[in-house]
Amino acid sequence: MRKKLLILLFAVTLAFPVSAQAEIKMFNEPPFDYYKVSKGDSFWFIAKRYGLDYRELMRLNPNVQPTNMQIGSTIRLRGNAQSPASFEQQVADLVNEERAKHGLSPLMHRADIKNVAEKKAMDLINSNYFSHNSPNYGSPFNMLKTFGISYRTAGENIAKGQKSPQEVMNAWMNSSGHRANILKPEFDSIGVGYYQGAWVQMFTGS
Repeated sequence: MRKKLLILLFAVTLAFPVSAQAEIKMFNEPPFDYYKVSKGDSFWFIAKRYGLDYRELMRLNPNVQPTNMQIGSTIRLRGNAQSPASFEQQVADLVNEERAKHGLSPLMHRADIKNVAEKKAMDLINSNYFSHNSPNYGSPFNMLKTFGISYRTAGENIAKGQKSPQEVMNAWMNSSGHRANILKPEFDSIGVGYYQGAWVQMFTGS
Protein backbone atom coordinates (compact mmCIF):
# COMPACT_ATOMS: atom_id res chain seq x y z
CA MET A 1 0.00 0.00 0.00
CA ARG A 2 1.23 3.47 -0.81
CA LYS A 3 0.50 6.57 1.14
CA LYS A 4 0.28 9.72 -0.92
CA LEU A 5 -0.43 13.39 -0.41
CA LEU A 6 -1.20 16.11 -2.90
CA ILE A 7 -2.28 19.73 -2.45
CA LEU A 8 -3.76 22.37 -4.68
CA LEU A 9 -4.06 26.07 -3.86
CA PHE A 10 -6.32 28.53 -5.66
CA ALA A 11 -6.70 32.26 -5.18
CA VAL A 12 -9.26 34.59 -6.75
CA THR A 13 -9.22 33.59 -10.44
CA LEU A 14 -5.82 31.94 -10.83
CA ALA A 15 -4.69 28.46 -9.81
CA PHE A 16 -1.35 27.96 -8.10
CA PRO A 17 -0.66 24.22 -7.77
CA VAL A 18 1.89 23.18 -5.20
CA SER A 19 2.63 19.50 -4.86
CA ALA A 20 4.22 17.71 -1.97
CA GLN A 21 4.10 13.95 -2.13
CA ALA A 22 5.12 11.63 0.66
CA GLU A 23 4.99 7.95 -0.17
CA ILE A 24 5.55 5.15 2.30
CA LYS A 25 5.24 1.57 1.10
CA MET A 26 3.48 -0.85 3.40
CA PHE A 27 3.12 -4.53 2.64
CA ASN A 28 1.18 -7.28 4.41
CA GLU A 29 0.09 -5.13 7.31
CA PRO A 30 -3.44 -6.34 8.04
CA PRO A 31 -6.10 -5.67 8.92
CA PHE A 32 -6.90 -3.29 6.10
CA ASP A 33 -10.52 -2.27 5.69
CA TYR A 34 -10.37 -2.86 1.93
CA TYR A 35 -8.28 -4.88 -0.49
CA LYS A 36 -7.70 -4.46 -4.24
CA VAL A 37 -7.98 -7.73 -6.15
CA SER A 38 -4.88 -8.93 -8.02
CA LYS A 39 -4.44 -11.64 -10.65
CA GLY A 40 -5.05 -15.10 -9.24
CA ASP A 41 -6.82 -13.91 -6.09
CA SER A 42 -9.70 -15.78 -4.51
CA PHE A 43 -11.58 -15.33 -1.26
CA TRP A 44 -9.78 -18.38 0.13
CA PHE A 45 -6.33 -17.07 -0.88
CA ILE A 46 -6.98 -13.57 0.53
CA ALA A 47 -8.39 -15.01 3.75
CA LYS A 48 -5.37 -17.29 4.19
CA ARG A 49 -2.94 -14.40 3.57
CA TYR A 50 -4.49 -12.17 6.23
CA GLY A 51 -5.74 -14.79 8.68
CA LEU A 52 -9.41 -14.24 7.91
CA ASP A 53 -12.44 -16.49 7.38
CA TYR A 54 -13.13 -16.80 3.65
CA ARG A 55 -16.84 -17.37 4.36
CA GLU A 56 -16.99 -14.02 6.18
CA LEU A 57 -15.30 -12.33 3.21
CA MET A 58 -17.98 -13.77 0.94
CA ARG A 59 -20.68 -12.50 3.29
CA LEU A 60 -19.17 -9.00 3.34
CA ASN A 61 -18.96 -8.91 -0.47
CA PRO A 62 -22.22 -10.42 -1.75
CA ASN A 63 -21.90 -8.78 -5.18
CA VAL A 64 -18.48 -10.32 -5.92
CA GLN A 65 -18.45 -13.56 -7.87
CA PRO A 66 -16.09 -15.95 -6.01
CA THR A 67 -15.05 -17.77 -9.19
CA ASN A 68 -14.64 -14.63 -11.30
CA MET A 69 -13.08 -11.88 -9.19
CA GLN A 70 -12.33 -8.83 -11.31
CA ILE A 71 -8.70 -7.66 -11.18
CA GLY A 72 -8.54 -4.14 -9.75
CA SER A 73 -11.90 -4.34 -8.02
CA THR A 74 -12.07 -3.61 -4.29
CA ILE A 75 -13.43 -5.94 -1.64
CA ARG A 76 -14.14 -5.29 2.01
CA LEU A 77 -12.06 -7.20 4.57
CA ARG A 78 -13.67 -6.14 7.82
CA GLY A 79 -17.25 -5.75 8.92
CA ASN A 80 -16.49 -3.33 11.73
CA ALA A 81 -14.89 -0.61 9.66
CA GLN A 82 -16.01 2.89 10.55
CA SER A 83 -18.37 4.44 8.04
CA PRO A 84 -17.10 6.94 5.46
CA ALA A 85 -19.47 9.55 6.91
CA SER A 86 -17.89 9.13 10.35
CA PHE A 87 -14.37 9.46 8.92
CA GLU A 88 -15.36 12.56 6.98
CA GLN A 89 -16.86 14.32 9.99
CA GLN A 90 -13.84 13.43 12.12
CA VAL A 91 -11.52 15.04 9.56
CA ALA A 92 -13.67 18.19 9.48
CA ASP A 93 -13.61 18.32 13.29
CA LEU A 94 -9.83 17.90 13.36
CA VAL A 95 -9.44 20.71 10.82
CA ASN A 96 -11.42 23.05 13.07
CA GLU A 97 -9.38 21.97 16.10
CA GLU A 98 -6.22 22.98 14.27
CA ARG A 99 -7.74 26.28 13.19
CA ALA A 100 -8.84 27.02 16.75
CA LYS A 101 -5.27 26.55 17.96
CA HIS A 102 -4.25 29.38 15.63
CA GLY A 103 -7.13 31.70 16.45
CA LEU A 104 -8.90 31.08 13.13
CA SER A 105 -12.63 30.81 12.53
CA PRO A 106 -14.02 27.28 12.11
CA LEU A 107 -14.98 26.02 8.67
CA MET A 108 -18.54 24.99 7.91
CA HIS A 109 -18.73 21.37 6.77
CA ARG A 110 -21.12 21.98 3.91
CA ALA A 111 -23.16 19.10 2.49
CA ASP A 112 -22.89 20.35 -1.10
CA ILE A 113 -19.09 20.62 -0.98
CA LYS A 114 -18.91 17.29 0.86
CA ASN A 115 -20.85 15.71 -2.00
CA VAL A 116 -18.25 16.94 -4.51
CA ALA A 117 -15.35 15.78 -2.30
CA GLU A 118 -16.91 12.31 -2.01
CA LYS A 119 -17.29 12.07 -5.78
CA LYS A 120 -13.63 13.07 -6.19
CA ALA A 121 -12.54 10.42 -3.65
CA MET A 122 -14.53 7.75 -5.49
CA ASP A 123 -13.07 8.94 -8.78
CA LEU A 124 -9.51 8.62 -7.44
CA ILE A 125 -10.15 4.95 -6.64
CA ASN A 126 -12.42 3.92 -9.49
CA SER A 127 -10.36 5.64 -12.20
CA ASN A 128 -7.06 4.65 -10.55
CA TYR A 129 -5.17 7.96 -10.59
CA PHE A 130 -3.66 10.40 -8.08
CA SER A 131 -3.91 13.95 -9.30
CA HIS A 132 -5.94 17.11 -8.81
CA ASN A 133 -7.00 16.93 -12.46
CA SER A 134 -9.59 14.22 -12.90
CA PRO A 135 -9.93 12.45 -16.25
CA ASN A 136 -13.70 12.65 -15.70
CA TYR A 137 -14.29 15.98 -13.95
CA GLY A 138 -11.28 18.12 -14.85
CA SER A 139 -9.75 20.42 -12.24
CA PRO A 140 -11.32 20.67 -8.76
CA PHE A 141 -12.28 24.27 -9.57
CA ASN A 142 -14.17 23.19 -12.66
CA MET A 143 -15.67 20.32 -10.69
CA LEU A 144 -16.99 22.66 -7.98
CA LYS A 145 -18.57 24.89 -10.62
CA THR A 146 -20.03 21.88 -12.45
CA PHE A 147 -21.88 20.96 -9.26
CA GLY A 148 -23.17 24.49 -8.82
CA ILE A 149 -20.83 25.71 -6.08
CA SER A 150 -19.68 29.31 -6.37
CA TYR A 151 -16.61 30.64 -4.59
CA ARG A 152 -14.09 33.47 -4.57
CA THR A 153 -11.16 31.32 -3.47
CA ALA A 154 -10.78 27.53 -3.28
CA GLY A 155 -8.27 24.78 -2.57
CA GLU A 156 -7.95 21.03 -2.44
CA ASN A 157 -5.92 18.50 -0.44
CA ILE A 158 -5.91 14.83 -1.46
CA ALA A 159 -4.25 11.76 0.02
CA LYS A 160 -4.25 7.99 -0.41
CA GLY A 161 -3.37 5.14 1.92
CA GLN A 162 -3.87 6.62 5.39
CA LYS A 163 -6.10 4.42 7.54
CA SER A 164 -7.68 6.92 9.92
CA PRO A 165 -8.72 10.58 10.14
CA GLN A 166 -5.95 11.28 12.63
CA GLU A 167 -3.32 9.66 10.43
CA VAL A 168 -4.26 11.62 7.33
CA MET A 169 -4.51 14.88 9.31
CA ASN A 170 -1.07 14.28 10.80
CA ALA A 171 0.32 13.78 7.30
CA TRP A 172 -1.34 16.93 5.98
CA MET A 173 -0.31 19.06 8.96
CA ASN A 174 3.31 17.91 8.58
CA SER A 175 3.37 19.16 4.98
CA SER A 176 3.69 22.94 4.63
CA GLY A 177 1.46 23.20 1.57
CA HIS A 178 -1.36 21.08 2.96
CA ARG A 179 -1.09 22.85 6.31
CA ALA A 180 -1.43 26.21 4.54
CA ASN A 181 -4.76 25.14 3.05
CA ILE A 182 -6.06 23.89 6.39
CA LEU A 183 -5.05 27.13 8.12
CA LYS A 184 -5.90 29.58 5.35
CA PRO A 185 -7.87 32.49 6.90
CA GLU A 186 -9.75 33.20 3.66
CA PHE A 187 -11.50 29.84 3.67
CA ASP A 188 -14.87 29.60 5.41
CA SER A 189 -16.20 26.23 4.22
CA ILE A 190 -14.98 22.67 3.75
CA GLY A 191 -16.21 19.42 2.28
CA VAL A 192 -14.49 16.14 3.20
CA GLY A 193 -14.71 12.98 1.13
CA TYR A 194 -13.45 9.49 1.95
CA TYR A 195 -13.66 6.35 -0.17
CA GLN A 196 -11.68 3.13 0.23
CA GLY A 197 -8.44 4.79 1.34
CA ALA A 198 -8.74 7.99 -0.72
CA TRP A 199 -9.14 11.26 1.21
CA VAL A 200 -10.23 14.61 -0.19
CA GLN A 201 -10.57 18.02 1.42
CA MET A 202 -12.19 20.76 -0.66
CA PHE A 203 -12.07 24.29 0.71
CA THR A 204 -13.91 27.41 -0.42
CA GLY A 205 -14.07 31.02 0.62
CA SER A 206 -16.80 33.44 -0.38
